Amino acid sequence: MDTLAIFGLQFVLSLVVWGLIAKWLVAPWIETKSPHDALFWLTLPHAFRYMGMVFLVPGVVARPLPGAFAIPAAYGDLVTAVLALLALIALRTGWGRALALVWLFNIVGTVDLLNALRQASVVTDFGAAWYIPTLFVPLLLVTHFMIFARLLRRAR
Repeated sequence: MDTLAIFGLQFVLSLVVWGLIAKWLVAPWIETKSPHDALFWLTLPHAFRYMGMVFLVPGVVARPLPGAFAIPAAYGDLVTAVLALLALIALRTGWGRALALVWLFNIVGTVDLLNALRQASVVTDFGAAWYIPTLFVPLLLVTHFMIFARLLRRAR
């Protein structure tokens, strides 16, 4: 099996596992929370997105990643992490514009991940950073979806 096929298999399996965890464990628990608390917990993993900056670190990636991938992926993750952190603070402090900040973070973060995923040809150079897109990106996609679902349900 070639590297891209292994990547795809691991990505899809992680997406399935995180999706099942979300359905069986997280969603029922989140339903017991207030809307702001639910969004807080779903946003929390995204505050660690600054870890995507490793795509710019020699030695972590096998070879320097193409700038067209590494720079937007790294800084997109950093911007998303900062927006997620601001959203977490806004949700916890009851700031009136907290939901607008959650919308902004969620849109920026989703676009960032989808942009990175469309450039799958760089996976052969991920090196030690392999676990970010194969394990954590599926978790982030699942939580982005859950956040959108909650925001849209609240908007109705």
